[in-house]
Amino acid sequence: MPDAEIKKLVKSTEMKKIKYPLSWSKNNFSIKIFCSIPNIATGILLKAGDNLSVIDPGDGILRDLTNELSVEQIKSISNVFITHGHHDHVGGLWSLFTYLRVMNKKSYLKIYYPKGCSEIEHIYKAFLKVYQSSLSYKIILTCIDKQKTIRAKNMSVKPFSVIHKEVINGKKRQVPSLGYNFFFDKMNICYGGDTAYCEALVKNAYNADLAIIEAGHGEDESDDMHMSIKEATSIGKTAIEYFLVHVPE
Repeated sequence: MPDAEIKKLVKSTEMKKIKYPLSWSKNNFSIKIFCSIPNIATGILLKAGDNLSVIDPGDGILRDLTNELSVEQIKSISNVFITHGHHDHVGGLWSLFTYLRVMNKKSYLKIYYPKGCSEIEHIYKAFLKVYQSSLSYKIILTCIDKQKTIRAKNMSVKPFSVIHKEVINGKKRQVPSLGYNFFFDKMNICYGGDTAYCEALVKNAYNADLAIIEAGHGEDESDDMHMSIKEATSIGKTAIEYFLVHVPE
C-alpha cells in the first residue's frame, strides 16, 4: 500500500474519534464491538447462526449484552474467548458469571484463554469459592497451549500467538496473548486483540472477510506493546474489510 494512501487514512482516523458500537454482518455471521478503549474496556459479541459467543468481556459487558439480547439469548451463550488477562479485557467476567447464575443458566459456559493467563484462573477459583454450592451451570476452563483449530459448536476457531508486553517493576515482560480467527460458513473474522506488529497477525488478517486491528499507540510510534495507526492500517488493508480499534481517546 503506498505511503501517501496510508498517511491519508491515518490523518482521517486521527481527525475523528471512533464511534462505538462497530457492527459488521454478512449472511448469518456478525460481530458487534460494543467498545474497545485502552485501559477502560473492551467488549465484543459474536454471532454465528444461532451460536452466541463473547470475546474479551471487559467492564460493562453485562450492560451491553442486556441492551442487545434477551435473557434467554444471554443464557444460551456457550463460549467466551479471552485474548489476554488485562483488566480492560476481562473486568466484566465476574458480573457475567454472576448474572448467568442468578438467571439459572443450565448449559455449560466454556472459557478459552491463553496458557499462563493467571487472571482467568484466579477469577474462576474465586467465583467458585463463593458460589459453587448454588451454581446452576458448569464453567469449563479451556487453556490454549497449542495453536490448533478449535471446534466451538458451529464455528472453527484458530488461535495464534501475538506480541504484547507490559511493564512490571520497570521491566518489560511478554503477556500471554492470543489473536483469533473465527470461521463460519466459508467466512472468516480475524481479531488480533492487543498486539504489537507481528507476522502472525499479518498472516492471519490477510484476506479475512473482516479484520479487527488494534492501534493502541494512535499516531505515536509503535513498540512491542501496541501498534500505531499506520501499522494497523497497513495490516487492515490486506483484509476485505477492517476496523481499527483500541485507539486512544
